Amino acid sequence: MADSATRIVIAGAAGRMGRMLAGMIAADPALELHGALEHAGHDWIGRDLGSASGGAALGVTVQADPAAALAGADAVIDFTLPAATLALAPHAVAARVAHVIGTTGFDAGQEAALAKALAGGVAVRSGNMSLGVNLLVQLVRQVAAALDADYDIEVVEAHHRAKIDAPSGTALMLGAAAAEGRGVTLDAVADRGRDGITGARGRGRIGFAAIRGGDVVGEHDVIFAGPGERLVLRHIASDRGLFARGALKAAQWTRGRPPGVYSMLDVLGL
Repeated sequence: MADSATRIVIAGAAGRMGRMLAGMIAADPALELHGALEHAGHDWIGRDLGSASGGAALGVTVQADPAAALAGADAVIDFTLPAATLALAPHAVAARVAHVIGTTGFDAGQEAALAKALAGGVAVRSGNMSLGVNLLVQLVRQVAAALDADYDIEVVEAHHRAKIDAPSGTALMLGAAAAEGRGVTLDAVADRGRDGITGARGRGRIGFAAIRGGDVVGEHDVIFAGPGERLVLRHIASDRGLFARGALKAAQWTRGRPPGVYSMLDVLGL
């Protein structure tokens, strides 16, 4: 392990993403698995993270106390739930540990509370940590700026059956980019559900549709439907590891950064 290795804590260490992150960190000499967090009462509390997940011991005990787990760390990576991320944020700020947040599904009140909780700390927030999706965000913004409201915008996303929020965080990122390209806010133009006799589609609206089933990792289409033609921008994720790799890149990038809430566009230099 390199002396300058980035010391990382995993929040939600027993989850699918947490276990994947642990394996990637253990295999990279530029990274150090510094701590592992789970909620109080979880079966893995007090156990070695590697042994608990059925692998070789990693020398890191799963804890429920954020302050203890974060002491001496450089970054905490958090793909959990909105309530858990909100509870962790003040601890990360107090410990001066960068908070890399891939959690999605925040409502408006939680968004406001998180912004307040992150003040004075270093954080990277993104609905999607992949390079391809963040490039797609840029393309969507540019295309939306180039095409007027004669082109209807629809965001269609598909995920596995276990995903609990809809539209996905990535879909909302793409919708926000399209709205920004048009010079409006997403809240002002979003159409997030259609059922029954809805009437004709409103001009300038940005629509969302969510598909859930099987083990779909993540698929996103942004459709610009105009007179006589459709332009479709698409991203397909076939490997969940790309999100973990992006989060690890973000964790390394945060070292030495001044306080602020950054995005993956900042991390990727886009």
